[in-house]
Amino acid sequence: MNISSPKRVAVLRGGPSHEYDVSLRTGGEVLKHLPEGYVGLDVLIDKAGVWHIHGLPKSPEKILAHADVVFNALHGHFGEDGKVHHILEMHGMPHTGSPVLPSALGMNKSLAKNIFAKYGIRTPHFETLHKDDMTNARVREIFTTLPHPAIVKPVSGGSSLGVKLVTTIPELVDALEEAFAYGEKVVVEEYISGREATCGVIAGYRDESLYSLPVFEVKKPLGDLVHTFDHKINNEAEFSHQSLTPLEKAEAKRTALLAHKALGLSHYSRADMIVHPKRGVYLLEVNSQPSLALGSAFTYGLEQVGSSLSHFLDHVLVRAMKRV
Repeated sequence: MNISSPKRVAVLRGGPSHEYDVSLRTGGEVLKHLPEGYVGLDVLIDKAGVWHIHGLPKSPEKILAHADVVFNALHGHFGEDGKVHHILEMHGMPHTGSPVLPSALGMNKSLAKNIFAKYGIRTPHFETLHKDDMTNARVREIFTTLPHPAIVKPVSGGSSLGVKLVTTIPELVDALEEAFAYGEKVVVEEYISGREATCGVIAGYRDESLYSLPVFEVKKPLGDLVHTFDHKINNEAEFSHQSLTPLEKAEAKRTALLAHKALGLSHYSRADMIVHPKRGVYLLEVNSQPSLALGSAFTYGLEQVGSSLSHFLDHVLVRAMKRV
């Protein structure tokens, strides 16, 4: 009787982004919960972009030569914007996540919003500002164009890094300067009050072409109008199913599924939305590689449908190796 060898999974974590610590947690959970039939290879990419295995720096091609498939547990710049996907695809290495272009589009909030508009998906009204265009006249123009308060956020980034709520021009200037530390483009969008909802999407799960995890509210810290980086990285969020009506959940689910399709994403994603009591559901952004750390919204969604992280990992890795 032939017993097949376990599949070698190179788990990429760390990376040269501000979400280094978030990625370490996601990668750690992936390594911990790999199901039977897989053996994990812990691949650390440091903040300078150097790849390591067994504590030693090695070139990507030498590391990948020892793997059958890659689980991309990176977040943010390099790991989520198509750059590492390009490296993996250049080496013919099957990997989890989406291809280069959908990943890049999903990471760029400005481009993604334009795509969502073509599909009839509502997002907050916004303006995009390049660092080189930050003049007093342009800042004042943005301030007078948008309703207030407004949200300032880097075009590419996650975990609420560089996100600020502003109500005055001096606050806007300070927030823009902080956001530009994370990239050369910034989005300024209207702040829509309401409950923040999230919904995970998995391709090909449970015999559905696109399977939706439950929609639920992600409660903000008491007294805060927006989620903070510390709140997210420490997985301190509280989740609630009771605060959203069946109609709101149905609209949020439809939005998450449509957004996944609109961007051309592959294995899984998570949509973050605002549910206004009168205006309905507005899509904030889609995360093509959401955190899988313990206590994260995505893993909570898996638990709510009676699944497990191990079962999800097996599903995604099988699809990656089949290149679907």
